[in-house]
Amino acid sequence: MQSITIKGSKRESVGKKATRDLRNADKIPCVVYGGETPIHFAVDGLALNPLVYTPNAYTANIELDSGEKIHAIMRDVQFHPVTDKILHADFYELHDDKPVTMWIPVKLEGLSIGVRNGGVLRFPYRKLSITCLPKDLPDNITIDITPLKIGHKFLVQDLKLENIKFNHPDNMVICQVRTARTAIVVADVDEDEDDEAAEGAAAESAPESEA
Repeated sequence: MQSITIKGSKRESVGKKATRDLRNADKIPCVVYGGETPIHFAVDGLALNPLVYTPNAYTANIELDSGEKIHAIMRDVQFHPVTDKILHADFYELHDDKPVTMWIPVKLEGLSIGVRNGGVLRFPYRKLSITCLPKDLPDNITIDITPLKIGHKFLVQDLKLENIKFNHPDNMVICQVRTARTAIVVADVDEDEDDEAAEGAAAESAPESEA
């Protein structure tokens, strides 16, 4: 998985006054868990935007002014209720031998047979929760929808990715092609044309009656 580097300064004071002073200075208080003790730090106001305002999934390389470097993922973000400004962020430190749970975006490839025939693609789950070791974290989960016909579905159980556990029921529908009104009309027209063709062929092949 791709990573984004975030530079921050370690916080010595974590009280309400210190937090308020940080925000007044356009800094965002953060904390990273998962190590021996939580590490409190602060970053510039715009430093977290590439992690927050993106449809992609990234890990974070946190570089502190104390010389510490921490590989982590973002776990939670708090926003101001009125301005939507980022107020606080929680991170979780990654360890090579410890599985981690993360939401990963789903990417669809191809144009399904069903859509070409007038069906409508329904795509309700654009991210999936997975658990795996950090080295196995994918940038995205890619699904080729080309074979999907009208009425067909792609389920969680259809995903075949090694060393990855999906935290959803096996029968959960990730995407499907549903019948559209235009598809029904086209099907009816085709059937009528086939019936007329069949009747015409039968009339031509029937023996003429004797006079």
